[in-house]
Amino acid sequence: MNTAALRVVCGSANPRLTASVIDHLGVESDGCKVERFPDGELRPTIDNVCGADVYVIQSTAPPVNEHIVELMLLLDACRRSHAARVTAVLPYFGYARQDRRTASGQALGVSVVADAIARAGADRMVVVDPHGAALEAQCRIPVESLSAVPTLAGRLVNEVPEGSVVVAPDLGAAKLAERYAEILHGPVAVVRKQREDGSTVTALDIAGDVSGRPAVVIDDMISTGGTIEAAVELLRRRGATPDILVAATHGLFVHDAAGRLRDLELRRVVVADTVEHDETDTLVEVCSIAPVLAAAIGCMYDDKPVGAAVTQVQGTS
Repeated sequence: MNTAALRVVCGSANPRLTASVIDHLGVESDGCKVERFPDGELRPTIDNVCGADVYVIQSTAPPVNEHIVELMLLLDACRRSHAARVTAVLPYFGYARQDRRTASGQALGVSVVADAIARAGADRMVVVDPHGAALEAQCRIPVESLSAVPTLAGRLVNEVPEGSVVVAPDLGAAKLAERYAEILHGPVAVVRKQREDGSTVTALDIAGDVSGRPAVVIDDMISTGGTIEAAVELLRRRGATPDILVAATHGLFVHDAAGRLRDLELRRVVVADTVEHDETDTLVEVCSIAPVLAAAIGCMYDDKPVGAAVTQVQGTS
């Protein structure tokens, strides 16, 4: 049995989520002050965590690089303060999309960042719906992957019309769509897309029958909204009913993604709170994964398997 004190350190990227996790765990937050120098340098200072089992919660959402550096400094501070064990909890893992090289001369971003997190002092890592399955294989510390899919699909299950089709906006999201479909009890359709640049996407074709059917478009993240926009426009051209739902774990909403989605006249966009959101946006509904993270942290602290406890929490939420 773990006799070390359970301590939670809150990064600055998503304090609302961390506060909710702490509330579910029934522990107090450890003090953390982040000093920002005029030239942009960060200097986090944490309370004494000597001998503690520490969980540093920090999404590496935009500004991604700043939040990654803050996370590494927090991990280093814990290590230098002689924490017994340090776990990096990343509800959103930046650079996860860079899990393979697509051209000569490119870096493997996910490997570089994962290695830096380990070297900074993390003994293990927790992530939520990473973009690809390669993260664990490219990380030299243990990785616990959680999912927001049961939480998001559970929110939608009672309002998705009968006969709805679950749509993956590209081939990479096909397995994710299958997981949603198991809960929503619908067939899967997959869009074949072509990316022109970072924000421009062309939907070329769709495999699956969508004519006259309501659609739920799913993805692991929404960044610029280009992939969702292309998929929705193709669905409407192929005769899907106009009342379309969208669900994604990570709502980054960079550039004018929110406006882009509003222009599509969607029924609703449902995301998890892995990234902090503007709660005044009436189009976006945010579902909290704090109970899932708290259950996972509780199991890890007790050195117990995470899966069963997390499944139970999501089944009752």
